[in-house]
Amino acid sequence: MATDVTLPGLGRSGPRAEGIAGLEPGAPAAHYGLQDGVARLDAAESLERGLGWLSVGFGVAAIAAPRALCWLSGLRSPTLMRMMGTRDLAAGVGILTQRDRAPWLWTRVVGDAFDLAALSIVLAGRGRRGRAAFALAAVAGVTALDLLAAARLTGSRAERAVPGGSGRTDIYLERSIAISKSPEECYRFWRSFENLPRFMHSLESVRPLDERRSRWVARGPMAMRLEWTTEIIADRPGEEIEWRTSDDSGAANAGSVSFEAAGGRGTIVRVSLHYSPRGGALGASLVRLLGHDPQSRIREDLRRFKQVMETGEIPTTRGQPTGRRGLLGRFAQRWGLS
Repeated sequence: MATDVTLPGLGRSGPRAEGIAGLEPGAPAAHYGLQDGVARLDAAESLERGLGWLSVGFGVAAIAAPRALCWLSGLRSPTLMRMMGTRDLAAGVGILTQRDRAPWLWTRVVGDAFDLAALSIVLAGRGRRGRAAFALAAVAGVTALDLLAAARLTGSRAERAVPGGSGRTDIYLERSIAISKSPEECYRFWRSFENLPRFMHSLESVRPLDERRSRWVARGPMAMRLEWTTEIIADRPGEEIEWRTSDDSGAANAGSVSFEAAGGRGTIVRVSLHYSPRGGALGASLVRLLGHDPQSRIREDLRRFKQVMETGEIPTTRGQPTGRRGLLGRFAQRWGLS
């Protein structure tokens, strides 16, 4: 028994969205001049087509002269270089010929992640470090442009899909789970906010400031540290808790958790979250790419909450023997993405 709802762009019309401090939608697009809008569209179009031609150019070069590009980048495998070239060539052709360019731009973003991983391994080894460092910097710059173009195009498509959308990337999420405990037990455990880091994977600590306010510290993507103050705006014992951020921390969010009796068979715990991602559409896309998507986090945290409530512990494989990590696994471990 579970429900997922993800509605980008509902900062104005989404549930619980109105009256939330720090999450008011921005000005409507009609406030901008027509010429400015046309100029932005032309710039976006030019960036997308430029990335398409860049992808085609690199693809042709990597397929035709893989050894030369291996020497320039520090990579040692012409076969791997040809595979990179084939991938980029396909993405470039898709960007230049297809009406919907977003999937092809995201293909480039994923390919960039593989390229960065491969170059990081070379940089960590012996020899060719200078060329690998130069190539890594170049790929990182192109990755930023790919992310910008892909996120902007995806965000524009979401705005068109939501009539009256404000253009912000505010997102509303909802997830529920059934737990074999009473609503009162679930409420008491959750209401003691010091318990939340026990099952919320990214949360480091919660420190109560008074009866209604608490200070939260969490780990973000790339080992980023996030802090904010949360204020309880509604507290119905055994039924529901509602909250919102009460400072300008850049981690603006608001939401609720409700505890509904499931006909004598336990409790339906439902979490609703409305948040404004740092960095807008680009920030939200980067967070998803790095595996810190709030929708996935809520699902996993609720599963862990169920385990804590029903068994008193969370099963883990830490400390158990494992095989050698692959290239992507080592890259994720090195940069704190796993």
